[in-house]
Amino acid sequence: MDPNPKTFPILSYVLSRLPQLGSKPSASDSPGTDIEAGDVGGSATAAGGSGELVDQMPHLSDPKVLASMTNAISDVAQTRSVLQTLGERPDHEAVDKAKAKIAELDSRLSKRLEEIVLSPRPENIDRMHFRAHQAEKEQECRKAAEKEKQIYKAVLQLDEMHEAYEKLLKEAEERLVKLYESASAFGDDGEVKEEVNEEVVDILQEASGKGLERVDLSGRRLRFLPEAFGKIRSLVSLNLSSNQLGFIPDSISALENLEELDLSSNLLELLPDSIGLLVNLKILNVSGNKLVALPDSICHCRSLVELDVSFNSLAYLPTNIGFELVNLKKLSINLNKIRSLPTSIGEMRSLCHLDAHFNELRGLPYAIGRLTNLEILNLSSNFSDLSELPETIGDLTNLRELDLSNNQISALPDSFGRLDKLNKLNLDQNPLFIPPMEVVKEGVEAVKVFMAKRWLEILVEEEQKSMLEAREQTESGWLTRSTSWLSNVVSGVTQGVSGYLAPAPRDPYLDQQL
Repeated sequence: MDPNPKTFPILSYVLSRLPQLGSKPSASDSPGTDIEAGDVGGSATAAGGSGELVDQMPHLSDPKVLASMTNAISDVAQTRSVLQTLGERPDHEAVDKAKAKIAELDSRLSKRLEEIVLSPRPENIDRMHFRAHQAEKEQECRKAAEKEKQIYKAVLQLDEMHEAYEKLLKEAEERLVKLYESASAFGDDGEVKEEVNEEVVDILQEASGKGLERVDLSGRRLRFLPEAFGKIRSLVSLNLSSNQLGFIPDSISALENLEELDLSSNLLELLPDSIGLLVNLKILNVSGNKLVALPDSICHCRSLVELDVSFNSLAYLPTNIGFELVNLKKLSINLNKIRSLPTSIGEMRSLCHLDAHFNELRGLPYAIGRLTNLEILNLSSNFSDLSELPETIGDLTNLRELDLSNNQISALPDSFGRLDKLNKLNLDQNPLFIPPMEVVKEGVEAVKVFMAKRWLEILVEEEQKSMLEAREQTESGWLTRSTSWLSNVVSGVTQGVSGYLAPAPRDPYLDQQL
């Protein structure tokens, strides 16, 4: 479970010097022994190899460098500890069996759900009550299947964790290599010797003499961007993609004429708040970085037409992004960890293309139906998180392409048949039963016809139901009025009869004595 010293030499060296977990070392434990590994022979080998490594990379003996590297791989150490608790990686046979069993359970569930949906409705039961009863049955079936799948999912999750751990080791080794290279750039006074790229210097000198509009510094291995770049006010397009930039200086906000900014494939963990001052920016590409959040100030870039934030680690989008970016036509948020879209996204009335595949979306806001200009929507590969779509999806009347593959959608919304312009639809890898798979296989037109008929039937039945309710209310009102009239008549007659039959008042004259 520990990294191979030959494949990950620096990582193995740093991990071997971390404080060990578990029981305290006994007297027999050598100083270089990895207690977690429990492999004395392997540790001895690693210790011998680490001596050669220090000879080749002398800065590894520097306590400051080692401390910096230790902080950089804290995630590796934690993951290693967790995996040692959970156990070794399951073999391929166990993984294949678990996948097959889950597929079998999914198939069984799909058939059972289809039986429930296609079961005839008794004539004496209202359609809405019958559908509610069916929904309860479906929920029970899903819960039972999910409970049965848990043990097999645990096997797959453990395998995925080990696979992710291997990727984590590679990334950690790369980080340590970069840290060592940075350490090599330190002078005796402890300050970093940053060398400005000669091409950057030439550009800055040229800009002082004339107004540059376009600068392309992609793929130059730049580690920083000089503050002086903010003085090139004439810039319209700036390409800094495929470098090693860890931050962008605030001075970039001075590029008041900038319309295109490409920062893709760098090492950015955040964007400066001052980016919101680029009021003329039309195209922004920050894909392929390490962003975990976008600054709220990005909403102030109201001229944006295209925004690409794909392939980062975003968990959410700014709350007001839709209220501000009303001119946006293309939004790419794919390959992130976004769980939900803000309600304000429904205000992006100019949006034509929305790509949100490979996220963790658990659903869509009802406001999605307001995107009446949307033509392309990709929601594929949100896997077990995305299980249903809102009814308002049918309001996307200009939608031409829709990708819903690799999700857990069991039924398309009843309004789906209203998507008249839809000509490309991908529903692969979903446990669909509405529409049935035989309809899906016939293509997008067959799906639209099926859902349109279903929608029409629902409308007709609801119309009949409302007419029946109206008739009942009318009859009920007539009966109430008749009863009220009859009550009044009876009351009047009763009073008359009572008055007639009541004894007449006695004449006081008769009571006088003669």
